[in-house]
Amino acid sequence: MTAVGKAFRFTRGLRFRLALSYVFFFAILLVLLGNVFRETLSAAFHARMESVLEEEWGAAKGYLRTGPEGPNWLYDPKDPDESFTVARLQRVYMLADTAGHPTEWSVIYKSLGIDPPSEIQTILQSGKPSIRVRTDPTSGVPYMIRSGQWVDHDGRKYYLAIGRALDYNDRVLNDFTRNYLALVPLEIVLSGLLGWFLAGRALRPVNSVAEAAQQITHSSLHMQIPQRHAGDELDRLIEAFNHMMTRLNRSFEQIRQFSTDVSHELRTPLTVVRGQLEVAMFTAKTVEQYREAMADALEGVDRLSNIVRALLMLSQAESGQLVLQKSNLDLAELVRDLTDQHQIPAEAQGVRLVAELPAGCIIHADRIQIERLVSNLLGNAIKYTPSGGRVSVRLEGDADRVKLIVEDTGVGIAPDHLPHIFDRFYRVPSPDPDKGLGLGLSFVAWIVKAHGGTVEVRSDLDRGTCFVVTLPAQCPVPVPTETTAAIGEPVH
Repeated sequence: MTAVGKAFRFTRGLRFRLALSYVFFFAILLVLLGNVFRETLSAAFHARMESVLEEEWGAAKGYLRTGPEGPNWLYDPKDPDESFTVARLQRVYMLADTAGHPTEWSVIYKSLGIDPPSEIQTILQSGKPSIRVRTDPTSGVPYMIRSGQWVDHDGRKYYLAIGRALDYNDRVLNDFTRNYLALVPLEIVLSGLLGWFLAGRALRPVNSVAEAAQQITHSSLHMQIPQRHAGDELDRLIEAFNHMMTRLNRSFEQIRQFSTDVSHELRTPLTVVRGQLEVAMFTAKTVEQYREAMADALEGVDRLSNIVRALLMLSQAESGQLVLQKSNLDLAELVRDLTDQHQIPAEAQGVRLVAELPAGCIIHADRIQIERLVSNLLGNAIKYTPSGGRVSVRLEGDADRVKLIVEDTGVGIAPDHLPHIFDRFYRVPSPDPDKGLGLGLSFVAWIVKAHGGTVEVRSDLDRGTCFVVTLPAQCPVPVPTETTAAIGEPVH
């Protein structure tokens, strides 16, 4: 990587961007604080100068007198304090009559500009003192002027204006600004170093998490990043990451188990087909033997087709590609029809199949999937119930929920097998050679979940099994006016 590329990558780093953001906001804060301090200092100087002019206004009223000869300042020339005070008052000073005609003024005030009669009369008519700032065009020094009405000892009214130079205040403000701005670059550099350090310290746990995450591979998805127990955002990130890894590990385990199950399930019928074809090729001598071998091979092909079809449908269902076509469905009528259809295999098995159903039970569901659910439960119940046993199906519920209960008096399921009966290809050990594909209850679990319901199972060995499917009802379930014995059992 070139030096330019490394520099570009460095500037794109989160630590650099955090430090740069810290410096940027700190610089803005410094500028704002400097401006606030300067304005505060300027306002304080302004208020202080107004207070000084107010005091000098009172002093001028004590020293200034008017007579036929014009204005006169009464003070003791031998007193240095009075001499200094009067000299300071006379430095920026102007006196005019009520008509606006100046009677006396200082040199500095003249350079500032003698107040015009209109302005003088406006201030006198307002009855309030006026504070304004004027700049000497020659020297450029600003002066604060206080002007207003003054009444002498004889009651005559005059316009009096006195002023003080503001050059010292401006010099202090400029010195403050210059010194403050001179320190800003140093403060920015120090803030950058501090921001770099704080950003590195804040990102240290993130780097630790990244290093731990890099050590996780497909064979170590069970690894977890240890919690810091700080209760901050990073702990929540670690917790979310660990939960994600748990889900990924579970998904990978399911994929591995699925691959193992598929290979095992496909190997058996493939072996049968191969064996039958080899028998036909090497040992069959008559047409009848060829036909028997081909029939067995076709039976194995059919089993393969059923497995692939079931797997494809289940995969589409779990991935969301199989969309439910929901509509209002009379579940009681559907269960009644399916019970009729299962009477023949039940009678062949020597099992009594009965149903207790209300007159009507409306739900909002996919008819095809609900048929598959009921058929799977009834088929399993009949298959694993010995001759002379009983299988019952009934509907219960209220305005919110509907329960479909399928109960048999069959061989039952051992407690250690119950947690796994809804897994793909899981089959409870049984002496029956026709165990099925082990996908029926997986379909049941998916159909119930897709309809927002639940499925529960209770079982005792040699006493029977009970499946309870709970589905949401879309309208009140009618209370049965009678208990109808389904097909196979007379009404008593």
